[in-house]
Amino acid sequence: MLGKVFTYCIGGLVLTGVLFGLVPPSLALASGMLIGVFKLANENLVVKVKPIQKYLLQASVIGLGFGIHIKQAIAVGSNSFFTTLITIVFVFIIAFVLGKLLKSDRVTTILIASGTAICGGSAIAAVSPSIKANSNQTSISLAIVFLLNAVALFIFPLIGQYFNLNQSQFGLWSAIAIHDTSSVVGAAEIFGEKALNIATTTKLVRTLWIIPLVLIISFGSDTKEKFKFPWFILGFLGAMILASYLPQIQSINEYIVWGARKLLIFTLFLIGLQINIKQLKKLGFNILLVGMITWLILAIISLIYILTYM
Repeated sequence: MLGKVFTYCIGGLVLTGVLFGLVPPSLALASGMLIGVFKLANENLVVKVKPIQKYLLQASVIGLGFGIHIKQAIAVGSNSFFTTLITIVFVFIIAFVLGKLLKSDRVTTILIASGTAICGGSAIAAVSPSIKANSNQTSISLAIVFLLNAVALFIFPLIGQYFNLNQSQFGLWSAIAIHDTSSVVGAAEIFGEKALNIATTTKLVRTLWIIPLVLIISFGSDTKEKFKFPWFILGFLGAMILASYLPQIQSINEYIVWGARKLLIFTLFLIGLQINIKQLKKLGFNILLVGMITWLILAIISLIYILTYM
């Protein structure tokens, strides 16, 4: 009972702070993580919040679509097409090489590579049935990606400021090198509105690569399981079209985007609640190294490329 009351109180404080601009994304995530790791929250409440957090994230991403013109989205998507393809192939090569050297589990290595290359937990959830991953392999992969996402949300804005990245550069870098959409948007939101728009658009265009990835993996597998397409992407595209070509709602677009940004920050608090000691104990050292090193190489190489050519 006390755990539930405490969680509601902290959640209420975080939400109030978010609405008044006092709680940045990193602090929202850190608050949730502290409660989750030290088991200060009611366990049943955390379980109930998990599906809600997923829908809130999707709703906030759709809301952000009202702040992006469709022509800008097409330009960003076409400019990042080959960069995305190259980085996806690169990540899988690095992960498989590291997996061989460190003798990590092959299935978990594929899941880690998928999450790092495309869109974190969504890619892992989509690929898992195609390679018959068991619950332990899936949960370990999700835990590693989740942990690295949290780290990225804290350090990426600091690194961007250190290297004097402009908003276009940071938006592209975060979309390439951060796993989940939540942390991509959270990090870019700290950096600026233009960075947020570029990061969100690039990341969601990148998410579409789930489709060919699952088809390729399924081709070499005898499973007939279907993957779950992230339908909220269509909502994001619909929001952009409405915002671009429906003058009647253009006067309220900025209010929708404001609400979506606040909702996203609060969602990061709910995401932080999901991290706990039990999850962290499951992490095998070898597969954790595969995930960390693959991510670090991707982040460093993509940063060098952006600094050199963008």
